[in-house]
Amino acid sequence: MLRFTDEHEWLAREGDVATVGITTHAAEQLGDLVFIELPKVGARLVKGEAAAVVESVKAASDVYAPVSGEVTEVNDAAVADPSSVGSDPQGAGWLYRIRLDDPSALDDLMDEAAYAAFPK
Repeated sequence: MLRFTDEHEWLAREGDVATVGITTHAAEQLGDLVFIELPKVGARLVKGEAAAVVESVKAASDVYAPVSGEVTEVNDAAVADPSSVGSDPQGAGWLYRIRLDDPSALDDLMDEAAYAAFPK
């Protein structure tokens, strides 16, 4: 089950943990990524607050926490090779995993059909 935010982040839930990344649209808008800063494992994130930074040759952009919770894992491979986020943003280019404070918070996010219809 994928969910999306209006800030172009995606989440894939597995139990009480969600994998978070930027959407293909966001990656295309940013262009070639050259730097990624991710939250630390154990960090507490609050929905709507900056959680990570992705920097391209065009611009730097904050990635906002789509839900509140605790970071359980980060994608070190994405930090080592930021281009992987641009080439496969909704796959190998995931950013971090978060243990959900409230799994029902995903109900407030868009499903795939709603995101496809969302103005970009």
